[in-house]
Amino acid sequence: MFDAVLRRAYAPATDGMARILNRHSVRAGQATAAGFVLGLGAAGSAANGWWWPALGLWLASRVVDGLDGAIARLEGPTRRGGFLDLMADFTVYAAFVAGVAVQVPSARLAAVALLCTYYVSGAAFLAWSAAAAESQPSPAGEGGLAVADNRSLRFVGGLAEGAETVAVYCLVCLLPHHATVILWAFAGLVAVTAVQRIVFAAADLRPPGGRRSPV
Repeated sequence: MFDAVLRRAYAPATDGMARILNRHSVRAGQATAAGFVLGLGAAGSAANGWWWPALGLWLASRVVDGLDGAIARLEGPTRRGGFLDLMADFTVYAAFVAGVAVQVPSARLAAVALLCTYYVSGAAFLAWSAAAAESQPSPAGEGGLAVADNRSLRFVGGLAEGAETVAVYCLVCLLPHHATVILWAFAGLVAVTAVQRIVFAAADLRPPGGRRSPV
């Protein structure tokens, strides 16, 4: 929900750091890999109940994740880079939830529910992105859900996005005894996001003139 606003706010800092890293021959793919490893470290720490290390590693992974896109813009974004970045993010998001479930048995059902909502929301986003890539740019503007922000893949926004995920996982690390309630609440937000994306995609992909699709 706040991703676009936050991205504009911290763009000067990330762009400056990206230029420094780029001058030292750090590539976007290397930043993606580093963020991925740090994220898995956060998940492993959560699984062992090392909540402060989990918090530090999680925040570090998200900082690095923000840098890989800025470096990619200097190099020239590629679909391959966008694909690998997205896969790394999805894997880390799921791994952290699994780590919490290992350490907090009472949160396991909530973790399953959250992973299911991730699945539906991600499927809606990816299916629309693939279909939209074959057509003209979406007309959705300021009030719409479609996001065009120089990334290599087209995104559909919603109530729960990257910023909310970062905040919720930090909250779990700080309040692990309330992990069950936190995960259930976030699963609800992600479910709303999934519905938003499905409704948007269904409207955006409607045949011109309201004709029924043959599929």
